[in-house]
Amino acid sequence: MSTPYNGDRKDQDRSKYEETPEMEEMEEVDVSPEEQVRLQRRLLHKITEVAQDMERFNLSEYITLLNSPRRFFFINLMAGIARGFGFALGATVLGALVLYLLQRMVVLNLPLIGDFIAELVRIVQQHL
Repeated sequence: MSTPYNGDRKDQDRSKYEETPEMEEMEEVDVSPEEQVRLQRRLLHKITEVAQDMERFNLSEYITLLNSPRRFFFINLMAGIARGFGFALGATVLGALVLYLLQRMVVLNLPLIGDFIAELVRIVQQHL
């Protein structure tokens, strides 16, 4: 949950860690020293897993990218251009494949649709 920025960031960070009424109502549980050690080991293991996941996902590089608006804009611009180029190239190949298949269907001289496909291919070739 994020809060809108309204000035002093330090005060906002401190307020996240202050005790809430729900925390005050919680009971303290007596835990044996062996259980504490076991829980600490589990916690350490989980923290290690989270740290490894963060390294694997390059989270620090992503945060650095978000803190650099120019670089973020440039990368997204290049990604958009690449997507647009890929879309145009794919649509061209798909359209050419459809035209090729339609031309082959005309050669088969199928009744009913043969004349329709021939007319369609003729119109498309006139506009190219």
